[in-house]
This record gives sequence, structure tokens and C-alpha cells, in this order.
Amino acid sequence: MDARNGWSRVGMLATLALAACGGDTGENAAAGGDDAATMPADTQVVVVADAGFETPESVLHDAAADVYLVSNINGQPLDRDGNGFISRVRPDGTVDELKWIEGGAGGVRLNAPKGMALKGDTLFVTDIDSVRAFHRETGRSLGARGVPDADFLNDLAVADDALYVTDTGVDASFSPTGNAAIYRFGVGGVETVARGDSLASPNGIAVEGGEMLVAPFGSGEVRRIDLAEGGAGQVVATLPGGQLDGIVRLADGAFLVSSWETSTVYRVAADGTAEAIVEDVPSPADIGWDAERRRVLIPVFMEDRVEIHPVR
Repeated sequence: MDARNGWSRVGMLATLALAACGGDTGENAAAGGDDAATMPADTQVVVVADAGFETPESVLHDAAADVYLVSNINGQPLDRDGNGFISRVRPDGTVDELKWIEGGAGGVRLNAPKGMALKGDTLFVTDIDSVRAFHRETGRSLGARGVPDADFLNDLAVADDALYVTDTGVDASFSPTGNAAIYRFGVGGVETVARGDSLASPNGIAVEGGEMLVAPFGSGEVRRIDLAEGGAGQVVATLPGGQLDGIVRLADGAFLVSSWETSTVYRVAADGTAEAIVEDVPSPADIGWDAERRRVLIPVFMEDRVEIHPVR
């Protein structure tokens, strides 16, 4: 790909290495900032509607800045229209900057942003067949890296010096293309962790301790993959409905996962037992997690809003 706009292998690894020096800004980092003192009560549900969101797909808590980042597809998930954007929202629901990063502004290329992940001061974002990188504080573009033959890059997870990416392997009608895969960007370049129909259109992922949890859009079965072994892994939980999307891990070993089919966010215990904790939320996409406040952050894909729910 064009070296002016993409990462070389060395450049990508340098980005990851520099990001690592900046410390963890993910869900396990301590929240800070002035908003923490004025946040709503922990039991209050915050709905951010009529704010200008356009097909919000993912919400991520930047704990270092104490702000929620919202990726907006602004159109169809596979349209190369250059109009995607990322919003910054305060924990009290105030939109700090609707188009903080905007396709077509300042030389930024952003078509249909979906999953996001932070490593130090680098924000990684999936965009159809590329992973784009931006500076966490300024939003400045740091380049992009394409994935050959990718159909629908979706979620991201960062662990150690590697970046993991799902290709849901669907077309514009969400029909399987036979190209479903999970990739790893690391010291060996782009490597395939798993591939094939057995992944059931992998969507959300969460990585920790040498293993990956995968929420597939094509079934209600959450899988665990050993990163050293790869492959389709094993089923660790079967939920009441499918069309799974976002997944986040909790400190106690449980995880949260969203289901479009049942319009529900589930809490799944370490033994695989599932409990509905948020219901009647249509099209709950790639959920985020505010660990300091114990809140699940839900982008409502089809209704252009974000819902923030306490989890106890």
C-alpha cells in the first residue's frame, strides 16, 4: 500500500511501542478529570439523544481523558463515502465535540468507523478494510494499515505489543461471504489467528491473559480462543439470542455482551450463566465499559443515540 498513508511494518510496531510508553488508557485505568465530581448519580440512566450522532457503532471510554468516544458510520457500513466521524462525550452526557475526528476534514480519511481501541496515546479505529490510527489527545491522523482481501473489519483489541482485529466476513446485506477471520498485527506483520465459517461472523472481541473472547453476529455462542493455539476455540456461553455485537470483560471474570436479536445486554458469569441487565434497547452495537463508574455504554445503532446504564 501507499507508504505515505499506511504503516510500514516498522512504523506500525513503532506506533505500538510508543503507545505502550504512554501507559494504559483502557478500561482498567483510573478515571480522572473534572467531570467525575459532577457526574450523575450511579443509579441514573443517561440517554444521549438528538445530539447529532449518525449510525453510532461503538463507544469507548478514554479513561485518561475521562471522555467517551463514539464512532459514527454516518451512512452504510461498507460505503466508502469519506464522511465517518468520531465524537467526544462527557460522562454526564454532554457532547463535548460532535465531530472531533471527521472524514474529509484536515486530511482525515474515514469512511465507516466501527470498533475502537486505545494503546497509550494512540487510538486505533477499524474502517471497512483498514485500521486507522489517530493521536488520542489531538485526533491527528497517524496513518492506516490495510488488510488484504478484508470484507468487514469490525472490532479491535490491544494486548501487549499486538493488535487484534475481527473481519465479520459479511457483505452489505450482512450475508456471509465465507471470509470471516480474526487477525493479529504484531512482530510478524499481519497474521491470521482464526478463519472460517465456524467463527459464525465474528464481531466483538476482548483479549486478556493469553485468551480472546469472541461475540459472533451469526450465533448466540460466545467462544474463547487460546491465542497461542488459534482456531475457532470453544463455546463458553450460549445466550438466549444471537446477533451478538460488543463484548467487554469485567474485573471479576464475568463479561458483558450485547445482542441485537433480543435487544439486550447480558452479564455472563465465569461459569457461563447469563443474566439480562439491560433490556429493550434495539440494535445495541459495540458496547463500552466505564470501569471507574461501573457503567455500560451502549450505542443504539439504528436510532442514533447512546445510552449509559449503571451496572451493579
